[in-house]
Amino acid sequence: MNSETYLDFCFIRKATGNFKEEINELLTTLFKGVRLNWYLEEKTEDGIEIVIAEVKGMSKWQSEDETIEYIETNADKAFWSYLQGYKMYIYPAKKGCSSCGVN
Repeated sequence: MNSETYLDFCFIRKATGNFKEEINELLTTLFKGVRLNWYLEEKTEDGIEIVIAEVKGMSKWQSEDETIEYIETNADKAFWSYLQGYKMYIYPAKKGCSSCGVN
């Protein structure tokens, strides 16, 4: 069963332009085939570019550890060089209906 997936990433680098587009391309490659969408917010301050990525949707991962393992295995080197922080929440689907927990 699929899990509700919420990932937040903070990417930073020296200002050179087109950072938001590059992060979008990295995420597109990383999450190809996974039902996730993202919103990117870009800021430039004191000669650095910052992109905050809010990622959400449905995934096959059942835990944060599974998600981290997937990212560690599939992320590009540039992803790791820009990544400065992350937060994630994975909510696995529960069997049964939400009202009685049985059906």
